[in-house]
Amino acid sequence: MSRHETLLYTARVRTTGGRENGKSRSSDGRLDIRLSVPGIPGSGTNPEQLFAAGWSACFEGAIQIEAKRTNVALPADLAIDAEVDLNVSGGAYFLRVRLNVSLPGVEDDVARALLNAAHQTCPYSKATRGNIDVAINLVKITPHQA
Repeated sequence: MSRHETLLYTARVRTTGGRENGKSRSSDGRLDIRLSVPGIPGSGTNPEQLFAAGWSACFEGAIQIEAKRTNVALPADLAIDAEVDLNVSGGAYFLRVRLNVSLPGVEDDVARALLNAAHQTCPYSKATRGNIDVAINLVKITPHQA
């Protein structure tokens, strides 16, 4: 760590059994889940769902930081629908992600500026930049969708 760096948190999770009938538990016990293979019946979640939840939560936090910095009021019904695709090509697995962000009542140009800034600062966005295809979409909600 550099002198200007501050460690904020370390997540510790132990996984056994992998995707198929696996189990993950955090060191503090707050996360305790069963795992299953995506797309087939099972009682657990899968790593792609966990990745989608983590990234969308982190991205929303980055939006909130940028909104505060630029004095933009965020709507109470801000929402992010994260889609993580697990793909295979030539025997190699890879991910593709779409973050579909709804910011009702925020002007398009302001919303897009927030999303661009969040994508530059969100740790998940930084960690995956150049490694996977990512689309950050501003979703417009029409009255009949609400």
